Amino acid sequence: MTTQILNGKMRHFINQLTNLVEQTDEESTLLQRGSELLHDLVAEDDWLPESCSLPHPDYYQQYLLYCDPAERFSVVSFVWGPGQKTPIHDHTVWGLIGMLRGGEAERSFEWRDGKLIGGESHNLKPGEVGKVSPKIGDIHQVWNRFSDQVSISIHVYGADIGKVKRHVFTEAGESKKFISGYTNTELPDFI
Repeated sequence: MTTQILNGKMRHFINQLTNLVEQTDEESTLLQRGSELLHDLVAEDDWLPESCSLPHPDYYQQYLLYCDPAERFSVVSFVWGPGQKTPIHDHTVWGLIGMLRGGEAERSFEWRDGKLIGGESHNLKPGEVGKVSPKIGDIHQVWNRFSDQVSISIHVYGADIGKVKRHVFTEAGESKKFISGYTNTELPDFI
């Protein structure tokens, strides 16, 4: 696989997503059309640089792939070692999750009568795309479905997610603010 091919797929995705956010800020449109664009990107697993697909033995990795200069969106690869999971958390912005390799499971949560209530669990398989936002459901916990292999998903958020003040929650509903940051300090050379 040549660098030109690798660069082309990500560049095409970024250009299309940039055009979309320039045309609208309507969340339902961004989620629908953005999920179609992300589906096309994760349909083939031949473009992610190895440097953004490296697992850590103890916790998942969050590699920044691209951040829009106006911070209207960011693109991140999540690399899950075997059995790794997130705490229960929110995003505070719209987001898309495209499964590239392996598989993820997600359990949604919602506030009801002042309590955090666990909802259904869903699985994402390669090529599938999930959605989150404060309007449609923003609190969840995610984990690698496999105890013996790495899984990788590509996330798109409606902000520079590494700078967004968000929350982690206990099962009892207690919350703590956090800012996730990123694993990498330099962007991969896509463009």
